[in-house]
Amino acid sequence: MAAKKAAAKKTTAAAAKKAPAAKKAAGGAKRKPNAAFMKEFTPTPELAAVVGDKPLPRTAVIKKLWDYFKKNGLNQGQLINLDDNLKKVYGNKKQIKMTEVAGAFKHLKE
Repeated sequence: MAAKKAAAKKTTAAAAKKAPAAKKAAGGAKRKPNAAFMKEFTPTPELAAVVGDKPLPRTAVIKKLWDYFKKNGLNQGQLINLDDNLKKVYGNKKQIKMTEVAGAFKHLKE
């Protein structure tokens, strides 16, 4: 039993001698965004009616869609009511789920 305790002490002492993990660079350096997320796409006319016709990255398209939902009072918890402009983008449905918002990417072209 004493041998087990001695072995346990040796392993913890060896672990304590290891070098500490490298710290992140100080000074608040910001992360550089991934270039793939920043690639701009041109929206189709159906989507342009909602987000505008200028080329945008996918992240900005989602942000503009959510701004549109909030501005027009379409957000109902987990569901989003579709108006005439959004029905052209998402199909002839009354509502979509919050997880289906990215389906608008079908209306982006390079």
